[in-house]
Amino acid sequence: MVSSSTRESNPRSSNTVSTGLLFAGMILVAINLRAAITSVGPLIGMIREGVGISNTMAGMLTTIPLLAFALLSPIIPSIGRKLGLEATLLLSLVVLTLGIGMRSIASPITLLLGTALLGSAIAAGNVLLPSLVKRDFPHRIGLMTGAYSASINLMAAVASGVSIPIAVQLGFGWQGSLGIWSLLSVGAAVLWFQQWRNRPATKAVSVANAPGKQALFRSKTAWCITLFMGMQSFTFYVNISWLPEILQSQGIPAVTAGWMLSIMQFVSIPFSFIIPILAGRNPDQRTLLAVSLVSMFIGYGGLLIGWTSLTWFWVILVGIAGGANFSLSLIFFTLRTRTAQGAAAMSGMAQSIGYLLAAVGPMLIGLLHDMTSGWSLPLMMLMAVTSLSLVVGLGAAKPGYVSDN
Repeated sequence: MVSSSTRESNPRSSNTVSTGLLFAGMILVAINLRAAITSVGPLIGMIREGVGISNTMAGMLTTIPLLAFALLSPIIPSIGRKLGLEATLLLSLVVLTLGIGMRSIASPITLLLGTALLGSAIAAGNVLLPSLVKRDFPHRIGLMTGAYSASINLMAAVASGVSIPIAVQLGFGWQGSLGIWSLLSVGAAVLWFQQWRNRPATKAVSVANAPGKQALFRSKTAWCITLFMGMQSFTFYVNISWLPEILQSQGIPAVTAGWMLSIMQFVSIPFSFIIPILAGRNPDQRTLLAVSLVSMFIGYGGLLIGWTSLTWFWVILVGIAGGANFSLSLIFFTLRTRTAQGAAAMSGMAQSIGYLLAAVGPMLIGLLHDMTSGWSLPLMMLMAVTSLSLVVGLGAAKPGYVSDN
């Protein structure tokens, strides 16, 4: 005979397992959101030679996903509302797997089409993860945001670091090195298939209190969040595109410059985890934001001055600030909205406009370098963007909701 206490423990045990699987599913989605993109950069030369494409087309392999983020982010919340979060995330993982596989075929058409597909799939995860956190972990927003933002940054750094070893040392070639990331998306899809099958009816998202697009576009706070998201993305993609070139121009060997880029990405990881936890404990995040952006400003200033003996210090400052800024931009989607659907809408607006700025960043900095034959003006531009980030970031970090103004 089963005692009443035993019967009562089963729902709690079942709920614990369900929550654990949901958390695991969230992390698996997160680690798929950058690996397929950051794994490309180190392999560009091999891809260009293997497929016979121009430098311009090779550059599109990084630009196309950003454009997909910008174009699709505004409509992802509507798709998520109609299909449900579980179904939309599952579909995105299937499309991501197809895109990775197609991109691994040595043909210019499949290379670009596969890149477009995977960019579209990643856009869904970018937009809907904050909504998932708001819906299922409303009392652990800081912890959960930190966990998935750190996972994104960790896998981004790992993917860029292991691409060449997988292609060369393991003998997989560039196609195998790009295609291997489909193992992550398949694993995530299997888990999300179970989430979709077992989804409770009570997890349907109410949109009654969600801000509409017009309300968001009239909100000062929403625009501050959007511009902050865009500027932190601008600096991140400029860093991964041009930092090694900047360092080499100061006499630092290419290998060392490459390691500096890796250091910049790895030091961001613990801060992308810690900062949201701290941010979630206080309704006002302005102090955290100010410290982060001042650190980034000092880092870029140090690189501009060119004290190469302290290059590692400047790079670490930029990396720490980059991790903090990224996680702050994500947690603003949930802290400044009242509902899960509101978080999705805010995420869609911010990532649409934000990734347009990100797509412009590497090209603009490259243009300034070509115009001046140096890196002083580009670095001053990065310092100016950091200063503007502080102005708009303070508006995003003050207490309140996007629907309040």
